[in-house]
Amino acid sequence: MDLNALNEVLKTVEKPARYTGGELNMRVKGPVMPDGTPRFRFALCFPDVYEIGMSHLGQRIVYNVLNERADTYCERVYAPWFDMEEALRKSGLPIYSLETKTPIGEFDMVGFSLLYEMCYTNVLTVLDLAGIPLLARDRGEEHPIILAGGPCVCNPEPIAEVMDLMVFGDGEEVMNELMDEYSRCRAQKLGKAETLLRLSHIPGIYVPSLYEAEYGEDGNFKSLKKKRPDAPDKVERRIVRDLDKAVYTGRLVVPYMSIVHDRVALEVFRGCTRGCHFCQAGFIYRPVREREVGTVVEQADASLDCTGYDEISVFSLSSGDYSHIHELVPIILDRYEKDRVSVSLPSLRIDSFLKDDLEKIQKVRKTGLTFAPEAGTQRLRDVINKGVTEEDLLRSVHDAFVAGWHGVKLYFMIGLPTETDEDILGIAELARKVSREFYSMPKELRGKGLRCTVSASTFVPKPFTPFQWEPQIEVSEVLRRQALLRSALKGIRGVEFSCHFSETSRLEAAFARGDRRLASVLVSAYRHGARLDSWDEHFKKDAWEAAFLENGLTCEQFANRRIALDEPLPWERMDALVTDRYLKREHERAYAAPVTHDCRKGCNGCFGARSQEFCGRKEEEA
Repeated sequence: MDLNALNEVLKTVEKPARYTGGELNMRVKGPVMPDGTPRFRFALCFPDVYEIGMSHLGQRIVYNVLNERADTYCERVYAPWFDMEEALRKSGLPIYSLETKTPIGEFDMVGFSLLYEMCYTNVLTVLDLAGIPLLARDRGEEHPIILAGGPCVCNPEPIAEVMDLMVFGDGEEVMNELMDEYSRCRAQKLGKAETLLRLSHIPGIYVPSLYEAEYGEDGNFKSLKKKRPDAPDKVERRIVRDLDKAVYTGRLVVPYMSIVHDRVALEVFRGCTRGCHFCQAGFIYRPVREREVGTVVEQADASLDCTGYDEISVFSLSSGDYSHIHELVPIILDRYEKDRVSVSLPSLRIDSFLKDDLEKIQKVRKTGLTFAPEAGTQRLRDVINKGVTEEDLLRSVHDAFVAGWHGVKLYFMIGLPTETDEDILGIAELARKVSREFYSMPKELRGKGLRCTVSASTFVPKPFTPFQWEPQIEVSEVLRRQALLRSALKGIRGVEFSCHFSETSRLEAAFARGDRRLASVLVSAYRHGARLDSWDEHFKKDAWEAAFLENGLTCEQFANRRIALDEPLPWERMDALVTDRYLKREHERAYAAPVTHDCRKGCNGCFGARSQEFCGRKEEEA
């Protein structure tokens, strides 16, 4: 890399700190080990801008896991903003790692974290800027192995033709096995095809080139056939069995600029026992595994000591469900009170009893409070198996207001299965009751004026959920329901409304449930200028419409079609451990509307015959 030329490039971009590296606690290694053996070079790529990628806990963990290996040097790469992409192209410089400014085309492996379907064009941007062919079939022995992990691997097919391999499940559980086997393959001087076959035999590793998709006369997905008899029949999701003993982040890299979550994140548990029918994370991160309070406090000590942060986020799918939450919060607050370290509790459930904790937290600093009723009426909350009531919400916001909060966010979804206009208007009615709850308090108690943000995203059907077979409503209907809600919320004191851009939700649904044919659509959209699609102000609708048209496909056939329960699914080779029988049963229960109880109150049998193995309960106890 020509560092002088790079310095000239960095003078022209808006936020050069995104691309300079050199941060506190950045890992620095030489190209060879002490015995002279070359290290494997692993480029860990987050397909979005630096301030988002640096906030991602999973990346921090994998960065630490790989750099703890003597034979591996893991370096970071982030997708460039528009100005940096243009500057790199004009200068002829390739995209590079932050640690050593090495072009990523020179690495042995390039791994992407796929958190969101709308980041797929960013993957292509990184590959293109590296001079790496976009499709796996066009790459040779001289190119790095391109891999991916993250929740999008639940359905790997829309991006399967881009990837050489994909990691399904908890990354820290797989990466050492992956690198060990890769090391053996390198020692035996195996070619890429034979190496990928060997890697495919590691549980949790999916190699797309070992399978071939077939389609029916109706144009729908038919099957994913093995091209070799020794290819795995199923790819089983890997899970960390004992989270308390799992490798964590190590010394956190401290950025030179503000990032989205600029604080210490303490993952207290992984998984969820609630079973909300729309929530992919609630199913693919099962079973629940918790960290002991002592372990969490040790990690807090280590992270604060090496970073200087003054805020801790208690991180999980639902912080209030951590069984030791009422023990942990006071310990952390008392332990760091003299240092004015605050604690935030994102993703609170509205039936979490946190009154005392909220009162303690606000003594240091008020952080944001977010509650997710998801639906506006009890009928629809029962359909989605939310398991909370209006009374739960009003009690929670009352406790927050009494504790001194005046700003809360309420998350809802539009377009959930069976939703009616009555359910939409119910959202406004709930917001009205929250406003009334605040302003009914004496002025001397409620402090400043209410800031209640009502946010409504569009329902996206996701693989491995009971709603995976459901269609997404048409864009015109999304817009109508958004307008209905916006009108109903007008005039409610202290309440403001925000909603998610419907076009990106439509694409998200298509790529969440799509098949391999979408790879050609993805490449076409990229060629038409699609970049950073999750940034609404830069979303190029025309690029995507042209891409679908060029490939003889439509977004609607993937996003808006109801899939029959007995129909083959593109992700049929992936085993998320939760059984298909259980998901179908929950789909039926959604329409009958009986609420499935929390797994902590008794096993529901989601793992089928393996319930004893994962939860310590037998399936027949369900």
